[in-house]
Amino acid sequence: MPGRTICLTLLVGLAAVGLRAQGAEQCTTALLSPAASASGRPLLWKNRDTDALSNKVILVREQPHAYLALVDADDASGRRAYAGLNAAGFAIMNTVAYNLPGAQSGDLKDLEGSVMADALRTCRTVADFEAYLKANQGPGLGCQTNFGVFDATGRTVLFEVHNRGYSLLEAAAAPGQYLVNSNWSRSGRKGKGAGYLRFERATELLAALPLEQRNPREIFSRLARDTGHVLLRTPTLPDLKALPAQPRWILTKDCINKSYTSCAVVLVGRDPKDPASRATFWVLPGEPVTAVALPLWVEAGSVPEAFWKGKEAPLWLESMRVKQRVRPFPEAEKQEYLNVAGLDNREGTGFLPRLLSAEDGIFRRVEAFGNGPKTSAELTALQEELASAALAAMQGVKP
Repeated sequence: MPGRTICLTLLVGLAAVGLRAQGAEQCTTALLSPAASASGRPLLWKNRDTDALSNKVILVREQPHAYLALVDADDASGRRAYAGLNAAGFAIMNTVAYNLPGAQSGDLKDLEGSVMADALRTCRTVADFEAYLKANQGPGLGCQTNFGVFDATGRTVLFEVHNRGYSLLEAAAAPGQYLVNSNWSRSGRKGKGAGYLRFERATELLAALPLEQRNPREIFSRLARDTGHVLLRTPTLPDLKALPAQPRWILTKDCINKSYTSCAVVLVGRDPKDPASRATFWVLPGEPVTAVALPLWVEAGSVPEAFWKGKEAPLWLESMRVKQRVRPFPEAEKQEYLNVAGLDNREGTGFLPRLLSAEDGIFRRVEAFGNGPKTSAELTALQEELASAALAAMQGVKP
């Protein structure tokens, strides 16, 4: 009997490790072709779910293309990126796809971040990226993933990639002219992988979003911050104003917004009809319900210090502090529980409305700023102004 107990404990432990290892990279994304977005520009959305909760956004000055990159805070070289936008208007993001063929003996693996950084440095078009994949197929590619990309022409494509092959899906050819993804691939083993509940929820939410509302503001509010569930009745953000202020706990491990969502981004491409237009990298730094979205432009030639300075970037530090209001538990199995009444309630004591008000002000300021030609100094000044406003709003959330 003691031997059986030891075996059972070991198996349970190994299963838990395996589940957490897979769960550590469980992102949710969508690719919208120009015809599927309000602005007529391509959009990439990603909620990054990872154990690396502290992130940064940096500008990497490289040749032939400089690029903005979402990176881990402890690896800010820019040689591994988890979403990014370059000076040519090329953008990329990914989700791990657990139902694609895995690494064979002797293969490299987990190099998706390196591939994305390399693509941001070298690629101008979707065709360039496909050529890169063809040239690097084999044991050294180190990928098991869905890459979402767009370029300055508006072409928006999903590549389902493993070391020895890939499939390509055009967003413009999909129903609705967009694609939603989680942690499985359409070309992979059927019913395997992960993230089916998040996929169904994101699909449901995006389908319900009118074309004129398919913009970064609504994607952050309706999708990135979503706490709903396709099988269970859990209060969503619009429901919270009817709730009393006493704690109301929900389990978020199968929600789009979860405890280990480190960041959400919406990459907005150039206007396909205007090659001189700017692409924008919108960033929601931290768990989406605890932060304020901000824009960045490669043309600014810099990134505000709040995104990268120090061991921990100030914006991520603040979002993690705010998070303690609604996720106060240090124990591992309790960290996935969220007190939604702390976000908003009928007594008005939640902090989320104040963050959303600050975010609305940022979107209005960007709209007033306009899409016309701007100098790098003008773009830099606006980035700094907005980063300061967002940081102040987050700092205003009391413990």
